[in-house]
Amino acid sequence: MLRGLATAVLRRWSATTARTAAMIPSRSPLLQTARSYARAVRKRKTEIPSHLDDLPPTLLMKKYTNVPIIDKVDDVVKRILSLEMASQREKVKIKKEQLAEKVRRSPTDNGSIEVQIAHLTAKIRTLREHVQTHPKDKTNKRIMLMSIDRRNLLLKALRNTKYDVFENTCKQLDIEYTLPEQYRRRRTRRWLVKKAFCIKVFQEVQKMKAPKRLKQRQERARAAKERALKEQNEGTPV
Repeated sequence: MLRGLATAVLRRWSATTARTAAMIPSRSPLLQTARSYARAVRKRKTEIPSHLDDLPPTLLMKKYTNVPIIDKVDDVVKRILSLEMASQREKVKIKKEQLAEKVRRSPTDNGSIEVQIAHLTAKIRTLREHVQTHPKDKTNKRIMLMSIDRRNLLLKALRNTKYDVFENTCKQLDIEYTLPEQYRRRRTRRWLVKKAFCIKVFQEVQKMKAPKRLKQRQERARAAKERALKEQNEGTPV
């Protein structure tokens, strides 16, 4: 009985729906609005400027720059070996060398603090662009934050030892260094009770040590007095 009732209701609903659809023309604004209601809206991706855009595409890769026969090869081969066909990793290598050349102490300097800061700067900027494009990539975001912390430690060490070199490095690499905020502890009720208890214990210990310290002070004063009397007796003529 229930199955027959459900079948009758379903048939009646189908007939009503078909009648309503027949009443609405296919090109009516109402139907067009209903059809496009659930359509996904594509967001326009904003183009993020890259710090690798200033690299010329005709520049050769790092591993082919010092090859002696590179000038004798064909233009097609040069184009294949240039940055135009290179991956982003190869471009980052070139960018690291360009930034290191600005702060390098000597032509053979490859491990000073300034060169390390330059390499970390290129790495951080590359990772920042990647995270802006892919905000859900937590792994590269964590690597970027670790690199920023490492660079801040190097900048702090350079600032404490050679301030003029620190200023020149920040200027050449376009780094804006800000001092870290002072540590401020939140004053919770538990922390206040613990601090009051520690102060009370310290005061009680000082009271217990007070007689002993007074006795030591008196002994030192007595010894100094005896030493002064002895020196005075030795200095007087007989």
